[in-house]
Amino acid sequence: MPNHNASIQLCVQKLRILIEDSDQNLKYLGLLAMGRILGPHPKAVQPHKDLVLACLDDKDESIRIRALDLLYGMVSKKTVMEIVRRLMTHMDRAEGTFYRDELLQKIIQICSQNNYQYITNFEWYISVLVELCRMESSQHGALIAAQLMDVAIRVGAVREFTVGQMALLLENAHLLLGPAAANSSIAEVLFAAAWICGEFAHLLPNARNTLEAIVRGRLWSVAGHIQAVIVHNLVKLFIRIVVTAEEEDDADMINEVTALLEERLATWSSSADLEVQERAVFALQLVCLVRDKRAAGLKLGPELALLTAGELNPVAPKAQKKVPVPDGLDLDAWMNAPPSESEGSGDEDLLSGGDLFFRSEEPPSPSVGRKNRKAQHISEEDIMQRRAARLQEQANNPYYMKTTSNRSSTRSSPKTSLANLNVDEIPMQAIELDVPLTIPADFLG
Repeated sequence: MPNHNASIQLCVQKLRILIEDSDQNLKYLGLLAMGRILGPHPKAVQPHKDLVLACLDDKDESIRIRALDLLYGMVSKKTVMEIVRRLMTHMDRAEGTFYRDELLQKIIQICSQNNYQYITNFEWYISVLVELCRMESSQHGALIAAQLMDVAIRVGAVREFTVGQMALLLENAHLLLGPAAANSSIAEVLFAAAWICGEFAHLLPNARNTLEAIVRGRLWSVAGHIQAVIVHNLVKLFIRIVVTAEEEDDADMINEVTALLEERLATWSSSADLEVQERAVFALQLVCLVRDKRAAGLKLGPELALLTAGELNPVAPKAQKKVPVPDGLDLDAWMNAPPSESEGSGDEDLLSGGDLFFRSEEPPSPSVGRKNRKAQHISEEDIMQRRAARLQEQANNPYYMKTTSNRSSTRSSPKTSLANLNVDEIPMQAIELDVPLTIPADFLG
């Protein structure tokens, strides 16, 4: 009803009566119907924002979840801060991790919808994300981390503020890695914090303090993919410190930071995670190279700065479609000559040896098996040769459990084994017992 605003307003007023009713079923139905009207007519529903916010205090969790869904469409530039503030207040006193996680997810969805359409102050949004990091038992750490990185990359005006907040997170990482973090994913925020501080190290208020906070913190206990990013961005921080110290002719700072990194990277170089180990070995070799070259009187600041030169810019998902195809490029043409049929069959034979360690989970088609049996006749000699080859393969396979008994004896029938058994050859041995093997008469009586 696009031209029936009066009817729509009347419907919304009637639904408001249902939502204000004490009957939980009527309240739920009213919220559900209000959500149907919200899509095509958001302006008719937005004035009832306070009523929907009041439903967040309802004892019925299904009504609270339905009210959260309504708030997503009732946001505007004027109301977004108030709605988020009310939702965060509910998070502080929410009972149960499920509802708390729903509130957190809805806050991020409200703020990030339509490419941050309703956000006018990104410093406020970064502060909200940092505050969400302190919520206990959060299962949306990766979502918060993605938002922090997205805003830091796309919004240059707030980048310096974001870097400062991430440095504070790294310096207080022990608060995120406390006992309450064992059952949450909030440690994922350290992934974003380390990456942002490393990528935009020139905006850090004190790069050395951030590096020392990472090295001396409890970050060795986080997941492997987070440690890998931390190690990689330690290199960026180290380069920034070396470049700045050489400009200020501060050799002592370079020596102290180099010694500190050598000690910590040596531990990471023996990590059980291969990605962490590889990056740590690379970083350690770079640090040792800087140490040796400086001992020889060389300065590597300009060369090291090239490793982190340039700025990462956001790329639209459809940007590749706008790149014109170069003239003369034929994507359907072979870059190399196609392999011949003989080469292809040889590769198949080579790959067929994989059955030694694994087999395909898909069984062969019965119809194909019958066709193969009809088309190919296997002689007795072929069967013996294949059996001998299989036994030889098993004998050479160190992972195949072999038996020490004679195969022919294990395959003999039980009757044959009993017939060939000589009872007189069974050894006999007397058993001496301290207790006589007799039954007392009184026990029998």
